[in-house]
Amino acid sequence: MNLLVDGAEVSLAVLRKAWEAPCEVKLGDKARIRVAAAQATVDAVIAHGDQVYGVNTGFGQLAQVRISEDELAHLQGNLIRSHAVGVGEVLPDDIVRLLMTMKVIALAQGYSGVRPQLIDAICDLINNGIYPCIPSKGSVGASGDLAPLAHMSCVILGIGDARVDGKTIPAGKALAKAGLQPLVLAPKEGLALLNGTQVSTALALAAAFRTEHVLAAAVTAGAMSADAIKGSDTPFDERIHEVRGHAGQIAVASLLRQLMDGSDIRASHVDCERVQDPYSIRCQPQVVGACLDVLT
Repeated sequence: MNLLVDGAEVSLAVLRKAWEAPCEVKLGDKARIRVAAAQATVDAVIAHGDQVYGVNTGFGQLAQVRISEDELAHLQGNLIRSHAVGVGEVLPDDIVRLLMTMKVIALAQGYSGVRPQLIDAICDLINNGIYPCIPSKGSVGASGDLAPLAHMSCVILGIGDARVDGKTIPAGKALAKAGLQPLVLAPKEGLALLNGTQVSTALALAAAFRTEHVLAAAVTAGAMSADAIKGSDTPFDERIHEVRGHAGQIAVASLLRQLMDGSDIRASHVDCERVQDPYSIRCQPQVVGACLDVLT
């Protein structure tokens, strides 16, 4: 999949593709202009001498401490390093690819004050199959997935570890192998990288996508089961389910009819004397349809 990120809405179908397989992600020209304009605002604030949290001040209890202009880049790098304290097993590559794609989408809106070069650097990781080693535990949730996103950001700086072709190697080596250079962060960029819930969202989306797979398998298995016991498709008649009006129920009944349509087994017992099939067979649209309604 090739994804041009221009600041427009991105569908779940596109995010599913980013999760399922390697993809190419690029920042669009319109988004690039918007991002550059926001970054120019940050530069103007610094040039004017204004004191702005996270740009030229410390963090947390050090919010009142003014940082000199020659230390601003150092401040952002230190922010990343200090928050890279996650624990647990590393997240799988598909989750990391999805969360990096969502970070690009978020920054491309042009509200974070980062340079286009920073977004390009994340795109370079995605496009070269360089997946930061991100421990699975460490998010605080409120301000964002601080520790996990710090580990993601470390690789941009050339520190930490990354997975390439299924192998874990030092970040600097991974960048060099792809012909990339570590990036020095500009004012506010460290803060923009850490603030966000892309890790939590990626995990939630992956769970939803897997649930969709399970749901599709359940409907398919249900149709096969109904056919195998020489069941009737009458309980799936659209008129029955239109009366109830539940979208999921109607959709599942339709899928069951389609899957059973043309079956030689069903044709062999069309005139049998059985009154009705087991409850678990005939009420599949009501049960599985309710699950579908939850997802949609």
